[in-house]
Amino acid sequence: MKLLLLAIAPAMVIIAYIYIKDKFEKEPLRLLLKNFFLGATVSVLITFIFGTFVGNVLPVTDELSITQMAIKAFITVAFVEEFSKYIVVRFVAQRNKEFNEPFDGIVYAVMVSMGFATLENVLYVFQYGYSTGILRAFTSVPAHATFAILMGYFMGKAKFSDHRFQLNMLGLFVATVFHGAYDFFLFINFIPGIAIGAFISLIIGIYFSRKAIKYHQNKSHFKP
Repeated sequence: MKLLLLAIAPAMVIIAYIYIKDKFEKEPLRLLLKNFFLGATVSVLITFIFGTFVGNVLPVTDELSITQMAIKAFITVAFVEEFSKYIVVRFVAQRNKEFNEPFDGIVYAVMVSMGFATLENVLYVFQYGYSTGILRAFTSVPAHATFAILMGYFMGKAKFSDHRFQLNMLGLFVATVFHGAYDFFLFINFIPGIAIGAFISLIIGIYFSRKAIKYHQNKSHFKP
């Protein structure tokens, strides 16, 4: 039970934070839960199927190759995972009538991402124990949330724009770039000290995420 709580707590804290930041027009809890569970099921399933396909097309044969690690980080992992989350946000959340202001893009993207991250975290924590759970609580789970906020920022704008496709794709692209950069520096750990790049990219992502949240708060259709 303690391991389970450790695994799910980081995502719950992030969800609560985003829910509080949605100041002017809260989303229905049933819809938030729906997107969370779709993230934990549909997105995970898409990742497994699509990831297997991409892995067969672009197999990694040399763990000491910077080029192959870049392909693995940006395409096999980052693009596959962010695409799997994007699909749910795009075809479930964005089409719903409750998605009625740009900030909702951030809310629903985070819910989907936290569903995905929670299942992933449970698997890691039960396999590797407390130390992994504590480490991931301050790294991987916040990273997933950061990528989601960046994607959701553009998808929120897209819903109310004449350039919906371009903005949706930009959201997917930005999330993939930040996710890929984070993983890339971790994957090339055969270069001493290079892992610090992952945390620098995460800090930069968090900085832009905070600005994205404030921007959509200020542009809310429901702001008094």
